Amino acid sequence: MIFLVAALLLLGVLIGTAAHLPLAATLTAAAAIAGWLLIFAVREYRAKEARR
Repeated sequence: MIFLVAALLLLGVLIGTAAHLPLAATLTAAAAIAGWLLIFAVREYRAKEARR
């Protein structure tokens, strides 16, 4: 999953709208999305463990 996020970020930097943003803004947005995905994954894992 992390590989997919990194690949999409790289693709966005090269040919997408992220190319029109400063690098700092792109990296900040990428970190925010990665954090959100991490929190989501932890919540889903805990919910799965609670169902057992």
